[in-house]
Amino acid sequence: MLVSALIALMSLMTQAQQLPLFGFASPDAAAEWQTVNDGVMGGVSDGRFRITERRTLEFYGTLSLENNGGFASVRSGPRALDLQTGDTLVARVRGDGRSYQFNLYTSGRTRAFSFRAPFQTRAGEWIEVAVPLDRFEATSFGQVVRGQGQVDPRSVMSIGFLLAEKTPGPFVLEVAWIKTLRGAGR
Repeated sequence: MLVSALIALMSLMTQAQQLPLFGFASPDAAAEWQTVNDGVMGGVSDGRFRITERRTLEFYGTLSLENNGGFASVRSGPRALDLQTGDTLVARVRGDGRSYQFNLYTSGRTRAFSFRAPFQTRAGEWIEVAVPLDRFEATSFGQVVRGQGQVDPRSVMSIGFLLAEKTPGPFVLEVAWIKTLRGAGR
């Protein structure tokens, strides 16, 4: 099953136009990103990020469930991303075996609102996570919001990664790049 999924992804990537969204080679790459952790709600999780010498973004820290906490996130600063209906987002990541969520933040929404898609990492292994825009679900305060419809690609202003699996302890997610596959979902 995994082999057939990888073959399908490779076929998809060769047929679609690949557009880079985020890379981490520029000296000011860190200025485009920020962390938001459960401290905004009284929690004590410690999520941080850095740009590595390998020119990747490393999101790391310790997830804590104390004080009703349990999430850590990193996200890009707001800017027009020029996404379109039918696009697929692809991120090359190396994780720790935990389950993370790919987040999209839109203009005109409350601060606790995002569109999310979960993905599973494999400890120490680079993988490419591909999620069509129409697979992201509307969420608020970690709960799925029914009846919101699909994300409007034109309104997406920020992309991020969230760890909220309720398993305390250290974590690390390394991101090599994030791309858009244009026409992949059509």
